[in-house]
Amino acid sequence: MKKPGNKIMRIRGWALAMIFIGMAVMYLGIFFRETPWAMMIFLILGTLPILLSFVIYFWVGMISTRTVTVQCPNCERHTKILGRVDYCQHCKEPLTLDQELEGEEFTTDYNVKHRREKKINEIRSNDNKEN
Repeated sequence: MKKPGNKIMRIRGWALAMIFIGMAVMYLGIFFRETPWAMMIFLILGTLPILLSFVIYFWVGMISTRTVTVQCPNCERHTKILGRVDYCQHCKEPLTLDQELEGEEFTTDYNVKHRREKKINEIRSNDNKEN
C-alpha cells in the first residue's frame, strides 16, 4: 500500500489540480465560440477553481510559516510537520512530536484531540493489562 505524503504537500497537490481543472473548463468554452453567453459561462466557471487554488496556496503558505521543522531520522533531511503526526516530505517516514506516541502504530487520528485521547487511553489500558 502506498503511503500518503506530507499534509502540506497533499494540500499543494490539490491546489495544483484545481488550476488544471479550471484551465480545462475554460478550454471547453472554445467549443462554444458561436454562442458568446455559453463561452462566457465556461470562462467564469473555469476562473473559480483557479481563484480557489490561489486562496489555498496563500492559506498553505501562512500555515507553513507556523509549522515545526524537524530532521527525519530515516533520510536525515529537514521536513515540516503539521499537527502531532505527519509523514516526511522526502521519504514518507511516519514522524511524531508526541513522546507518548513514539513506537505506536501510526495513524492520522492522533491529530484530532478526541481521537488522540481515545487512542492514548487504549494504549495505556493495554499496557496496564500486560503488567
